[in-house]
Amino acid sequence: MADPGDRERRTGPIGVFDSGLGGLTVVRELLRAMPGERIVYLGDTARVPYGIKSLDTVRRFAMEDAAFLLRHGPKLVVVACNTASAAAVDVLRRTCPVTVVDVIGPGAAAAVEATAECVGVIGTEATVRSGAYQRAIRGIDPTREVHAVACPLLVPIVEEGRDPDDPIVLHVLCDYLRDLQRLRPGALILGCTHYPLLAGAIAKLMGPATVLVDSARATALEVRRLLCDTDALRPDRDGGHLRCFTTGQADRFARLGKRFMGEEIAWVRQVGTDELTADGPAGTEQE
Repeated sequence: MADPGDRERRTGPIGVFDSGLGGLTVVRELLRAMPGERIVYLGDTARVPYGIKSLDTVRRFAMEDAAFLLRHGPKLVVVACNTASAAAVDVLRRTCPVTVVDVIGPGAAAAVEATAECVGVIGTEATVRSGAYQRAIRGIDPTREVHAVACPLLVPIVEEGRDPDDPIVLHVLCDYLRDLQRLRPGALILGCTHYPLLAGAIAKLMGPATVLVDSARATALEVRRLLCDTDALRPDRDGGHLRCFTTGQADRFARLGKRFMGEEIAWVRQVGTDELTADGPAGTEQE
């Protein structure tokens, strides 16, 4: 007789959270790598950006986000936010009853694999201040030179839906990337899940000698490996679906989220920040 636990391991959703919309770039890669999986996503857009807040505040928000997702019975939780990964992944791994995957480890590994030269990192103030990418890269290669630059305006620029060719966007990018352009790193980690929407403009400014590393793809492959290793991957090759919750406006989330996902988001519900740690059902429909 089949073990009921086997079915639960396979059919449970993958839980994903981010400070806003950027984590949808990770969701997109998860569904590409595992099209049969069901995903429950929380975007804490009412409190975005996390990157300008203290690490203690981000850690508290991350614990609340994870607590909300755990009410959906996930088989694995992805911290699809570089700032939250830097601030809270260790405590989340200690306290969550399921495996927790961050975006920093896979992104760092991809950058080290991409080049033997120095590595650049752009991220939020909190991510850069934490030194998480620097530690992760030097944990793989202790001799590797790493240069990290905080870019606090990029998240709100992306959340506003500005076009990458907007003169304001290009002016801000030129200012942030000036030192990295002089250093000419072999790889540049887009250390925030919002930044892939600006990848074209960043690539033009950095030039062809610098490989851009988006941790979303590396994270999706790590999730797939973990699910395969624990026999928790859904056997279906299609039929996956996405349900999104946002602490902001659902219609705005759906409208802007299409830019991150590359397709319409059919299921979005608004939840209050006070509901993130409330007891009881999370106000969902049946899977």
